Amino acid sequence: MVKNLIREGEGETLDFKHTISSAKKIAKSLVAFANTHGGKILVGVKDNGSVVGATAEEERYMLEGAAALECKPPVKVEFCEEIINGKTILVAEIPESHNKPHYAKDSDGRWWAYIRVKDQCLMASKIMLDVMRNESKGKSPTITFGTPEKILLKYLEENNQITLKGFCKLAYIPRWKASRILVNMIRMKVIRVNASEKLEYYCIY
Repeated sequence: MVKNLIREGEGETLDFKHTISSAKKIAKSLVAFANTHGGKILVGVKDNGSVVGATAEEERYMLEGAAALECKPPVKVEFCEEIINGKTILVAEIPESHNKPHYAKDSDGRWWAYIRVKDQCLMASKIMLDVMRNESKGKSPTITFGTPEKILLKYLEENNQITLKGFCKLAYIPRWKASRILVNMIRMKVIRVNASEKLEYYCIY
């Protein structure tokens, strides 16, 4: 099973770590998985997929400490070990959380929420934080397809993606209203988020 995962390579639900060198750094990955669709961290595997092995007990101690002390609220992590070519791989599985959003503490003691996009851990925008908060509260998304929604969908069918700022200009609506519409449409799986380190775009689901 782990061999198959390594062949697939890193992605939205899979991360490779040679070793866990910093509890604060790994906390970003833990909250990103918990805030998105869950995932696995394979410790003892390099970024290129080569198996180097891990001291499972030490790595598990680091991960447990990060999940409990560097994540708020704490992140649930389940562990198992697998031997490949005589080398131990520690598999840390992080299920998608029902208590989003989770935050990781940075080196200055500040707390930030992250999401997993492809093989990156990106800081969550206010819109994604609102999506997570509403999901955790069990609030049902409510939306009426009025003029701004119709304008947005027509634009996306022709242009593939748009930013929050672009939507505000396109529909001549204030930022708070555009944000609320995007949050509800994301939760209803009408549109989806396509984020990068610098910008967040919205596309047809």
